[in-house]
Amino acid sequence: MITTALLLVAVLVVPTNGFTSLSTTMKHNNANSMMSDTALSAGTSSLEAILFDCDGVLADTERDGHRLAFNQAFEENEISDVWDVERYGVLLETGGGKERMTAHWNEVGWPEVIPADEESRQEKVKELHLRKTAIFMELIDAGKIPLRPGVLRIIDEAIANDVRLAVCSTSNEKAVSNLVSTLMGSERAAKFQIFAGDMVQAKKPAPDVYNMAVDAMGLDKSKCAVVEDTHIGLGAAKAAGISCLVTISSYSANEDFTGAAKIVDELGDDPTTGVTLETLTSLLK
Repeated sequence: MITTALLLVAVLVVPTNGFTSLSTTMKHNNANSMMSDTALSAGTSSLEAILFDCDGVLADTERDGHRLAFNQAFEENEISDVWDVERYGVLLETGGGKERMTAHWNEVGWPEVIPADEESRQEKVKELHLRKTAIFMELIDAGKIPLRPGVLRIIDEAIANDVRLAVCSTSNEKAVSNLVSTLMGSERAAKFQIFAGDMVQAKKPAPDVYNMAVDAMGLDKSKCAVVEDTHIGLGAAKAAGISCLVTISSYSANEDFTGAAKIVDELGDDPTTGVTLETLTSLLK
C-alpha cells in the first residue's frame, strides 16, 4: 500500500511547460475512492456546460497583456499614445479592442499618422489590432501571462464529469485559442469550443456570443453556468438568461455586479474552499 501511494505521488509532477497535463490529472482522479467519484457525479448531474469568458477569467490578461501589446503596436506605428494602467481601466468600459481604440481617439483626437477619412481609419485600426493580437500571443508563448488560480482545477473536474466547456470572449479567436492551448495543453484545449467577438454581430454586453454558444453546442440555458469578471460580461450573461458567477479581476473590483448568482475573488486552487462543479450547479436557474 505504501509503495503504491508513493508511486501515485511520484507521477504528479509539473512538466516544464508550466501546467500539469490532463492525462496526469486523470491518473490522480482515478486514484480517488469510488465513493468520492459517485458523490461528485451525483452532485453535478444537472450541470451541462461551463461557458468561460477569457480575459480576466482564465488569465488576468488585460493589465499586463493586452495593454502592453496595444502600447507596443502604437510605438511600432509611430503613434505617441501610451495607455497607462488607469487609462486602460477606463477604456475597458468599451468592449472589443478595435472599438476601444476608436473610442479613445474619438475622445482625445486621432493621431496624424492615421488617415482622416473614416474608411481608411477603420482599416488602420484593424491593422493595429492584428499587430496587437500578434504581440499578445507572443507574450502568451513566452509564458508571461499565467492562468488564474483554480482554472485548471475546475476544468479538469468538468472534463472528469463530462461537463462541456466553451470560451465566449470579445477577443480575437486566434488569441483565445492560443491562450487555451498554450496555457492548458492540447488535451484540455481539445475539450473546448471557442466563440469570439468577431464571430457575432454585437459584442458584450449584448448576449450574442452566449446565444451563439448555446445554439452551436445544443445546450439548455437552465443547465449552463457562465464565469465572468466584469459587469459588461455579467450583462451579456444576464441578457442571455444564463446564471453567472463573477470572479473579480484586477480591473473589476469596484464594478456593480448586481444580478450575479455569486461573486468570488478567484476560483481558487483549493477545492475545499474554492469554486467547484457543485458550487456552479447550486447557481443554476
